[in-house]
Amino acid sequence: MSNLQVAATEDYEMGELDTFPKILRHNAKNWPNDIAMREKEFGIWNEFNWQDYSDRVKWISLALRELGVKPKDAIALLGDNRPEWVWGEVAAHAMGCYSIGIFQDSLHEEVVYLLNKSNATVVIAEDEEQCDKLLELGEEIPDVKVIVYCDPRGMRKYDDKRLVSIEEIYQQGQAIDKMSPELYDVYVDATNADDTALYCTTSGTTSKPKIAFLGGGNFVKHCSSYLRADPRQPGDNYVSVLPLPWIMEQVYAVGQALIARQIVNFVEGQETLMPDLREIGPSFVLLAPRVWEGILADVKARMMDSTPLKQKLFDFAFDMAEKAQAQGKRSWFADFLLMNALKDRLGFSNLKSAATGGAAMGPDTFRFFQTIGVPLRQLYGQTELCGAYTVHNENDVDYDSVGVVFDTAEVKVIDTDKEGVGEVIARTVGMFTGYLDNQKAYDEDVIDGWMHTGDAGYFKPSGHLVIIDRIKDLAKTSNGIQYSPQYIENKLKFSSFIGEAVILGKDKPYLSAIICIRFSIVSKWAEQQGLGFTNYTSLSAVPEVYQKLTEEVEKVNATLPDAQKINKFILLYKELDADDGELTRTRKVRRSVIADKYGDIIDSIYDNKETVDIDTVITFQDGGSSRVQTTLKVATVIEGNGESDDKNNSGSHASAALSTSSQTQRKAS
Repeated sequence: MSNLQVAATEDYEMGELDTFPKILRHNAKNWPNDIAMREKEFGIWNEFNWQDYSDRVKWISLALRELGVKPKDAIALLGDNRPEWVWGEVAAHAMGCYSIGIFQDSLHEEVVYLLNKSNATVVIAEDEEQCDKLLELGEEIPDVKVIVYCDPRGMRKYDDKRLVSIEEIYQQGQAIDKMSPELYDVYVDATNADDTALYCTTSGTTSKPKIAFLGGGNFVKHCSSYLRADPRQPGDNYVSVLPLPWIMEQVYAVGQALIARQIVNFVEGQETLMPDLREIGPSFVLLAPRVWEGILADVKARMMDSTPLKQKLFDFAFDMAEKAQAQGKRSWFADFLLMNALKDRLGFSNLKSAATGGAAMGPDTFRFFQTIGVPLRQLYGQTELCGAYTVHNENDVDYDSVGVVFDTAEVKVIDTDKEGVGEVIARTVGMFTGYLDNQKAYDEDVIDGWMHTGDAGYFKPSGHLVIIDRIKDLAKTSNGIQYSPQYIENKLKFSSFIGEAVILGKDKPYLSAIICIRFSIVSKWAEQQGLGFTNYTSLSAVPEVYQKLTEEVEKVNATLPDAQKINKFILLYKELDADDGELTRTRKVRRSVIADKYGDIIDSIYDNKETVDIDTVITFQDGGSSRVQTTLKVATVIEGNGESDDKNNSGSHASAALSTSSQTQRKAS
């Protein structure tokens, strides 16, 4: 191996190190004692160096091969983010197998579908909870021959012959390694960059997720191109928060970490996320828009609890920072007065770069974090194209866009209207090669080598790509008014009082909304107002809460064209939940499910009813259920249902299928 291949160059070209197992072996050989991972357990950070990482991957590979796993078998990984998850994945690739990640909160039917679809023979499961899920499936998952559990707590009572602990796997692997010390290197040398390595599930916004084929070598090349756009250095800390089955967490926690030799840190739990972030002081973070929105809401909630003086100081410093930010500068006084302390409180003091992706983020939320000094960047991509292929460059952040295209990707906008808005199509070095057992879908999505994303967007003269919405989600009112639900929803969610929103109005005379309150914030506000409530359902029905939410909707309406203002809304009696099929596992709204499930509520809004009677049963994740009986109020924000506005504006807004959405996006406040 040449000197050029001994270490990744500044342009992150990996040469013959073209698969994950090869890169890992190389790292362990050259930097065995450097820290590769940390995991917090029982309040203590446990460290693993590159040699530890490599050894465990080796032992898993050798033991599973001994247990009968063959090349091209699928190995499933089920559970929360932890080192064993990553070790199991790289071990699968070392054996010439396919890895498939399953979200840890997946319901039984989702697990059955993915295991049977992929013909997985082995499942590496996190703990008793996940093992219970698998054992209850019984004969429904006939291909699964081995279940490896990582956490031994509670597992002594089980006697299923498929169960084996990760420690037993390590012991078996060590014994085989002693007898045949060259065997693992044979496996690694045999890994081929051209072979499929990952089975990666799509988001499944409209139906069951598809399983995309991703090549190991192309994954490495794509991660390298991402690193050129947003560089990392050895020893930089990354905190793994988002689920590992998601393609972008794969890029960050597995691919980039191996190539750039970052330290991947696994938090103890979602409830300890922010304290753990502060302890690590990461160099890089990748968080979903809803996590960023939650952090913003928490900041606002803390200000609600602070003294009037502190509130005034916050507003003063933030206004000063915002004015400086608009000029492309930082206010040293605002940083000294507030921003540095706020970033330290959040654990963001050492950030070199932060990213968000998986769903659209409103420009207002984006601007807030940029203003306080968080170097937040938006990215955009699809599972089929190995995740993101656009990102903002440093010091070139455009709040309305998703950044510029990577050097190994190509993006075009086709079938444009007079505003330049059309469908975004793309191809990348990491592009998938097909869907498992679904050639028809592949032929529909990939035409002449280009992936048709189904997203509407346009390029700014600066080269920044602007994504408006899913083309299928862009809709028109009955009066021909074009609108983007996602764009308006993101503006609503900038309010700390609004947790989720779904814009309605397709083929209706005006726009309305189903809104879910952000319980943590609204409950705190209600307590300050002396309002009585017992739970989410009762709080969402409090008249004063409705009045407060009306004010929040009115603020958003003030930033929208008349024809796109929200005329009515209703506060839902529950939060939208992925377990109920209302959201995907990556927290995207399934609009068809909402339209079907809450059809009676939607009809009541447009039938000019003042209230909706609800009598339903909510099923919880643990199998329990609760009956909900309540009356929902239909709140009217604009009298007259906006019909006059629709009629007056229909001519100017319906000239082209996407023009209104384009204009609205360009006018983002």
